[in-house]
Amino acid sequence: MKLIDWYIFKKFIGTFFYAISLLIMIVIIFDISENIEDFLKNEAPVKEIIIDYYINFIPYFINLFVYLFTFISVIFFTSKMAGNTEIIAILSSGISFMRMLRPYFFASLLLGIFSFYLGNFLIPQTNVTRRAFKDRYMEDLSKDKERNIHLQIEKGVFVFVENYNVKQQTAYRFTIEHFEDEKMTYKLMADRIELDTARGANAWKIINYTKRYIDGMNERIEKGITLDTVLNLIPTDLYKIKEDFEVMNFWELKEHINKERLKGSPGVVNYEVEMQKRLASPAAILILTFIGAALSSRKVRGGIGMHLGLGIAITFSYILFMQFSTVFATFGNLSPVWAAWIPNLLYAIMGVYLIIKAPK
Repeated sequence: MKLIDWYIFKKFIGTFFYAISLLIMIVIIFDISENIEDFLKNEAPVKEIIIDYYINFIPYFINLFVYLFTFISVIFFTSKMAGNTEIIAILSSGISFMRMLRPYFFASLLLGIFSFYLGNFLIPQTNVTRRAFKDRYMEDLSKDKERNIHLQIEKGVFVFVENYNVKQQTAYRFTIEHFEDEKMTYKLMADRIELDTARGANAWKIINYTKRYIDGMNERIEKGITLDTVLNLIPTDLYKIKEDFEVMNFWELKEHINKERLKGSPGVVNYEVEMQKRLASPAAILILTFIGAALSSRKVRGGIGMHLGLGIAITFSYILFMQFSTVFATFGNLSPVWAAWIPNLLYAIMGVYLIIKAPK
C-alpha cells in the first residue's frame, strides 16, 4: 500500500470508529432513560449497571450495526474527498478507479474479520454477564414451553413430558421410550421427575414409576417409588430461554444445532438462521463498502447530503430485506442459508454494476 492508500485507509477506519463511538454514547443515554425504572425498582447496583451491563453492551451494539456504520462512514469521507476534488486528482495521476478501491477493500476486510470475531467469539462471552444482569434486574429470560413436549434425546430414545415447571425444576407425566429397528424394547412412565442439582445438570430423580421391558411377545413390568438416574436430558431442553444463542460461540452454536436436529426440535431453524447471519454479516461489510465507494466518488450537486441520504436509504433497504428473508426462513419454507445470503447476493450484483459504471 502506498501513501494515498494509507490516507484512504486511515480516513475509513477513523471515520467508522468516530461515528460509532458518538452513537454508542447516545444509545446508552436513551437506554438508561428507558430502563432507569427497572434499575431502581430492582435495586440494581451502579457498579453492575456500568460494568456488567453497559460495558458488555458496547461490543454487542457495535456488531449489531457494523455494516450500517461502515456504509455511512464510506459515504461520508468519500463524498468529502469528492467534494474537495481529491478523487479527481487521484484519478488524474494515472491511478485507475479499481486501483483506488484497494484501501477500501483492505479496510472493509479488517472490519469484516473484526465483526466475525465479535459476533462469534467475543460477544457470546460478554453476553453471559450482560444477560445474567438482564435476567436479574430487567426481564425474566426463561419461559415455560407449551404443554406436551416431545423430543428425541438419543438415537432411538424418545421422551414425552406433559409440562415442566422451571422454578420447581420438575417435569410432570414423564415417559421415556427405547426403540430398536422401529420396535419398542423399553418404556418407563412416571408421575414426575425432579432435577437433582447436587449430582449434575442431567441427573434426575424419578418419582412413582413403572418400567416395561418388551422382548417380542414377552413383557416384564417393574414398579417403584423413586429412582435416581442420569439422562441425556437437561432442563433447557424442557423450557425456553429467550435468544439463548446469544451466549453460544460459533462452535457451540453448531453443536447445539446438531443436537436440536437429533431431538426433532421445530425451533432449530432459529439457530440455523442465527449461524448463517453471523457468516453473512461480515460479507455484507465488504459489499456495502464497494457500493458506498461507487456511489459517493462523484462530485454531485447537493454534495455530501445527497450521498448520505441515498446511502442511508440503501442501508435500511438492506436491513429490511434481511428481516423479510429471516421471517420467511423462521415461519416459512425458505432455507436459512438462502435467507441470510440472498440479500448479499442481490446487493453484490448492485455493487458490481455501480463499480463498472462509476469510472464512466
